[in-house]
Amino acid sequence: MEEIVNRVANSKLKTFDLEEIYPDGKRVLFDIKDWLFQELILKEVDFRAYVKNHDWSKYKNCFVAITCSVDAIIPSWAFMLVAAELNPYANKVVIGNLELLETVLYQELLEFIDYKEFTDVPVIIKGCAEKPIPNAAYSLLITKLQPIAKSIMFGEACSTVPIFKAKK
Repeated sequence: MEEIVNRVANSKLKTFDLEEIYPDGKRVLFDIKDWLFQELILKEVDFRAYVKNHDWSKYKNCFVAITCSVDAIIPSWAFMLVAAELNPYANKVVIGNLELLETVLYQELLEFIDYKEFTDVPVIIKGCAEKPIPNAAYSLLITKLQPIAKSIMFGEACSTVPIFKAKK
């Protein structure tokens, strides 16, 4: 009987799983619409009172995206005022939606990775994540891997989609 050889395990193939670097912590979408007069108009005096009296400590160790979900004209300083109050408590604050928040988190995380082990080897970027990994994170990762990897594929070792192959 012939021995079964696991060619994937014996190859130089490396897998990069974005889910492994996903930062744990609660994600919060902070919507300022409730602080607007009739969810339409920002009255500075009232808005500043809401900011001053809000319990910001409940955002401790959270990742927060500040947004306004209604069609209102909001001056930039209003978002900045909220961000300034959140910064001492939250792990990260962005002005935008939750997808932007995840993108910013991955952008920062991918800057601190040592990519040496992916040099001149075929790389699989793992798919099928259970965590909310934004598409932009995959693009950011491609930017890091493409100059050094022999090839890049997406998916699982048993079924990959070719993305890039270095020219010889």
